[in-house]
Amino acid sequence: MSAAAKAEHLSKSKWVASLIKAKVASEWPESITHLAGAWKDLSLAEEDRASPGQDVEREAL
Repeated sequence: MSAAAKAEHLSKSKWVASLIKAKVASEWPESITHLAGAWKDLSLAEEDRASPGQDVEREAL
């Protein structure tokens, strides 16, 4: 802890406080917010059930 705090030019208490703030952040990191809209939305279960498609033949028991 001492070495890490010294490397960041912080007191130990400020170093610990910065770790706590980072771990309990209430906002998404910017790298995550840029993913919004990056993939197609999943279909709703009701939409999937509306046209179930062709079932496969079951194996005999």
